Amino acid sequence: MKNTPTELRVDFVKGAVAHRLRFGGGRGQDLPKAMGLRAGKTPTIIDATAGLGRDAFLLASLGAQVTLIERSEKMHALLAQGMERAAQEDGPLREIIDRMTLLKGDAKDLLPTLTAEAILIDPMHPPRKNSALVKLELRQVREIVGDDEDAADLVRLALGLARNRVVLKWPAKADPMVGIRPCTHQICGKSTRYDVFMTGLGSP
Repeated sequence: MKNTPTELRVDFVKGAVAHRLRFGGGRGQDLPKAMGLRAGKTPTIIDATAGLGRDAFLLASLGAQVTLIERSEKMHALLAQGMERAAQEDGPLREIIDRMTLLKGDAKDLLPTLTAEAILIDPMHPPRKNSALVKLELRQVREIVGDDEDAADLVRLALGLARNRVVLKWPAKADPMVGIRPCTHQICGKSTRYDVFMTGLGSP
Protein backbone atom coordinates (compact mmCIF):
# COMPACT_ATOMS: atom_id res chain seq x y z
CA MET A 1 0.00 0.00 0.00
CA LYS A 2 1.43 3.36 -1.06
CA ASN A 3 2.00 6.11 1.45
CA THR A 4 0.06 9.26 0.64
CA PRO A 5 1.39 12.72 1.44
CA THR A 6 -0.25 14.37 4.39
CA GLU A 7 0.88 17.90 3.54
CA LEU A 8 0.55 19.57 0.18
CA ARG A 9 3.87 20.87 -1.14
CA VAL A 10 4.81 22.95 -4.16
CA ASP A 11 7.96 21.48 -5.67
CA PHE A 12 9.57 22.85 -8.83
CA VAL A 13 12.87 21.02 -8.28
CA LYS A 14 11.88 17.38 -8.73
CA GLY A 15 8.93 15.11 -9.39
CA ALA A 16 6.28 15.77 -12.04
CA VAL A 17 7.36 19.36 -12.69
CA ALA A 18 11.00 18.44 -13.28
CA HIS A 19 9.97 15.59 -15.57
CA ARG A 20 7.73 17.88 -17.61
CA LEU A 21 10.53 20.41 -17.88
CA ARG A 22 12.93 17.80 -19.29
CA PHE A 23 10.57 15.79 -21.49
CA GLY A 24 7.47 17.92 -22.03
CA GLY A 25 7.93 18.87 -25.66
CA GLY A 26 8.63 22.59 -25.43
CA ARG A 27 6.42 25.07 -27.25
CA GLY A 28 4.65 22.25 -29.06
CA GLN A 29 2.64 21.43 -25.93
CA ASP A 30 -1.03 22.39 -25.83
CA LEU A 31 -0.68 25.08 -23.15
CA PRO A 32 2.11 27.09 -24.81
CA LYS A 33 0.26 26.91 -28.14
CA ALA A 34 -2.95 28.11 -26.50
CA MET A 35 -1.12 31.01 -24.83
CA GLY A 36 0.39 32.17 -28.12
CA LEU A 37 4.01 31.07 -27.68
CA ARG A 38 5.45 30.44 -31.09
CA ALA A 39 8.64 31.11 -33.05
CA GLY A 40 9.61 34.71 -32.51
CA LYS A 41 6.68 35.42 -30.17
CA THR A 42 6.79 35.17 -26.37
CA PRO A 43 3.86 37.05 -24.84
CA THR A 44 3.74 38.50 -21.37
CA ILE A 45 1.37 36.34 -19.33
CA ILE A 46 -0.74 36.58 -16.20
CA ASP A 47 -1.74 33.32 -14.53
CA ALA A 48 -4.80 34.62 -12.70
CA THR A 49 -5.42 31.43 -10.71
CA ALA A 50 -1.91 30.22 -9.90
CA GLY A 51 -2.74 27.17 -7.75
CA LEU A 52 0.30 24.87 -7.65
CA GLY A 53 2.12 27.10 -10.14
CA ARG A 54 2.93 24.33 -12.60
CA ASP A 55 1.48 25.98 -15.69
CA ALA A 56 3.20 29.26 -14.88
CA PHE A 57 6.48 27.42 -14.35
CA LEU A 58 6.16 25.68 -17.72
CA LEU A 59 5.48 28.96 -19.49
CA ALA A 60 8.37 30.67 -17.71
CA SER A 61 10.64 27.77 -18.66
CA LEU A 62 9.87 28.61 -22.30
CA GLY A 63 10.97 32.21 -21.84
CA ALA A 64 7.73 33.98 -20.88
CA GLN A 65 7.52 36.60 -18.15
CA VAL A 66 4.67 35.31 -15.96
CA THR A 67 2.81 37.07 -13.16
CA LEU A 68 1.08 34.61 -10.83
CA ILE A 69 -1.94 35.68 -8.78
CA GLU A 70 -3.16 33.58 -5.85
CA ARG A 71 -5.82 34.74 -3.40
CA SER A 72 -5.62 31.85 -0.93
CA GLU A 73 -3.20 32.81 1.82
CA LYS A 74 -2.18 29.19 2.39
CA MET A 75 -1.69 28.41 -1.31
CA HIS A 76 0.24 31.66 -1.78
CA ALA A 77 2.55 30.65 1.09
CA LEU A 78 3.11 27.20 -0.44
CA LEU A 79 3.92 28.79 -3.80
CA ALA A 80 6.31 31.28 -2.24
CA GLN A 81 8.12 28.48 -0.42
CA GLY A 82 8.36 26.37 -3.58
CA MET A 83 9.69 29.28 -5.63
CA GLU A 84 12.24 30.14 -2.94
CA ARG A 85 13.54 26.56 -2.86
CA ALA A 86 13.85 26.50 -6.66
CA ALA A 87 15.58 29.89 -6.73
CA GLN A 88 18.31 28.46 -4.51
CA GLU A 89 19.22 25.95 -7.21
CA ASP A 90 21.95 26.80 -9.69
CA GLY A 91 21.46 27.23 -13.41
CA PRO A 92 18.21 27.03 -15.37
CA LEU A 93 15.88 26.63 -12.38
CA ARG A 94 16.86 29.97 -10.92
CA GLU A 95 16.52 31.62 -14.33
CA ILE A 96 12.99 30.27 -14.66
CA ILE A 97 11.97 31.48 -11.20
CA ASP A 98 13.41 34.91 -12.03
CA ARG A 99 10.79 35.16 -14.79
CA MET A 100 7.96 34.44 -12.31
CA THR A 101 6.40 37.17 -10.15
CA LEU A 102 4.01 36.01 -7.41
CA LEU A 103 1.26 38.32 -6.17
CA LYS A 104 -1.20 37.70 -3.34
CA GLY A 105 -4.76 38.87 -3.79
CA ASP A 106 -7.97 38.43 -5.73
CA ALA A 107 -7.36 38.47 -9.48
CA LYS A 108 -10.54 40.50 -9.99
CA ASP A 109 -8.93 43.28 -7.94
CA LEU A 110 -5.40 42.96 -9.31
CA LEU A 111 -5.97 42.43 -13.04
CA PRO A 112 -7.09 46.03 -13.71
CA THR A 113 -3.76 47.23 -12.25
CA LEU A 114 -1.65 44.99 -14.51
CA THR A 115 -0.95 44.65 -18.22
CA ALA A 116 -0.39 41.46 -20.20
CA GLU A 117 -0.83 40.11 -23.69
CA ALA A 118 -2.34 36.84 -22.47
CA ILE A 119 -4.25 35.83 -19.35
CA LEU A 120 -4.57 32.20 -18.21
CA ILE A 121 -7.52 31.19 -16.04
CA ASP A 122 -7.58 27.70 -14.53
CA PRO A 123 -10.41 27.67 -11.97
CA MET A 124 -11.30 24.66 -9.88
CA HIS A 125 -13.01 22.31 -12.29
CA PRO A 126 -16.52 20.93 -11.71
CA PRO A 127 -16.33 17.99 -9.27
CA ARG A 128 -16.25 14.61 -10.98
CA LYS A 129 -19.03 12.18 -10.19
CA ASN A 130 -16.49 9.56 -9.23
CA SER A 131 -14.30 11.28 -6.66
CA ALA A 132 -11.91 8.31 -6.70
CA LEU A 133 -10.74 9.55 -10.09
CA VAL A 134 -9.52 12.81 -8.61
CA LYS A 135 -5.92 12.76 -7.43
CA LEU A 136 -5.30 13.34 -3.74
CA GLU A 137 -3.23 16.41 -4.58
CA LEU A 138 -6.12 18.04 -6.45
CA ARG A 139 -8.52 17.24 -3.62
CA GLN A 140 -6.10 18.95 -1.24
CA VAL A 141 -6.00 22.03 -3.47
CA ARG A 142 -9.80 22.18 -3.57
CA GLU A 143 -9.93 21.99 0.22
CA ILE A 144 -7.66 25.04 0.38
CA VAL A 145 -9.01 27.28 -2.39
CA GLY A 146 -12.67 26.24 -2.59
CA ASP A 147 -14.77 25.98 -5.74
CA ASP A 148 -14.06 29.31 -7.51
CA GLU A 149 -17.74 30.13 -7.89
CA ASP A 150 -16.84 33.54 -9.35
CA ALA A 151 -14.83 32.06 -12.24
CA ALA A 152 -17.19 33.38 -14.93
CA ASP A 153 -16.88 36.89 -13.49
CA LEU A 154 -13.10 36.58 -13.68
CA VAL A 155 -13.19 35.43 -17.31
CA ARG A 156 -15.46 38.32 -18.31
CA LEU A 157 -13.14 40.80 -16.59
CA ALA A 158 -10.07 39.30 -18.25
CA LEU A 159 -11.68 39.53 -21.68
CA GLY A 160 -11.80 43.29 -21.30
CA LEU A 161 -8.16 43.55 -20.21
CA ALA A 162 -5.95 41.04 -22.08
CA ARG A 163 -4.35 42.68 -25.11
CA ASN A 164 -4.31 39.52 -27.17
CA ARG A 165 -6.09 36.54 -25.62
CA VAL A 166 -7.65 34.89 -22.60
CA VAL A 167 -7.25 31.14 -22.16
CA LEU A 168 -9.61 29.09 -20.00
CA LYS A 169 -8.24 25.70 -18.92
CA TRP A 170 -11.20 23.36 -18.59
CA PRO A 171 -11.98 19.61 -18.55
CA ALA A 172 -11.96 18.20 -22.08
CA LYS A 173 -15.50 16.83 -21.91
CA ALA A 174 -17.09 19.54 -19.78
CA ASP A 175 -19.75 21.89 -21.14
CA PRO A 176 -18.63 25.46 -21.91
CA MET A 177 -18.54 27.73 -18.87
CA VAL A 178 -21.93 29.36 -18.38
CA GLY A 179 -22.17 33.13 -18.65
CA ILE A 180 -19.31 33.90 -21.04
CA ARG A 181 -19.21 34.34 -24.79
CA PRO A 182 -18.22 31.48 -27.10
CA CYS A 183 -14.49 30.96 -27.44
CA THR A 184 -12.59 31.74 -30.65
CA HIS A 185 -11.06 28.27 -30.87
CA GLN A 186 -10.08 25.31 -28.72
CA ILE A 187 -6.99 23.17 -28.24
CA CYS A 188 -8.07 19.79 -26.89
CA GLY A 189 -6.07 17.13 -25.11
CA LYS A 190 -7.15 13.81 -23.62
CA SER A 191 -8.33 15.19 -20.29
CA THR A 192 -7.92 18.95 -20.64
CA ARG A 193 -8.91 21.53 -23.21
CA TYR A 194 -7.97 25.16 -23.63
CA ASP A 195 -10.75 27.52 -24.67
CA VAL A 196 -9.01 30.44 -26.38
CA PHE A 197 -10.71 33.84 -26.57
CA MET A 198 -8.97 36.31 -28.88
CA THR A 199 -9.60 39.84 -27.63
CA GLY A 200 -8.41 42.05 -30.46
CA LEU A 201 -7.24 44.69 -27.96
CA GLY A 202 -3.62 44.62 -29.13
CA SER A 203 -1.29 43.20 -31.74
CA PRO A 204 -1.75 39.48 -32.51
